[in-house]
Amino acid sequence: MKVIWRQHPVTAEQIVAEIPAEHEWSDQTVRTFINRLVKKQAIGFERTGRSYSYYPLVSEQECVKAESSSFIKRVFGGAANLMVTNFLEHTDLSEQEIEQLQQMLKDKQKKG
Repeated sequence: MKVIWRQHPVTAEQIVAEIPAEHEWSDQTVRTFINRLVKKQAIGFERTGRSYSYYPLVSEQECVKAESSSFIKRVFGGAANLMVTNFLEHTDLSEQEIEQLQQMLKDKQKKG
């Protein structure tokens, strides 16, 4: 999806070329994944001659929000506070990062 968000419309060949080598995904694996994204209506396509050009149907922000919610439900039973607690216990944070998190919590508290 990051490739499609970054540059679209994009062909399957262009997507394959953009995927980092460490993933070691075959062309067929990428095409299977593309087909799944089309079926889930995350991406759309246009046929141009013999090739297809793909474009996003959901924004990166929408996808991150949905995946984050799904992750919290699956891993932490929907309890965001448990996720944050776990994160804080197992992550080294700089003073600046701590201040940013504190400000985010204050802003969230103000919004109710």
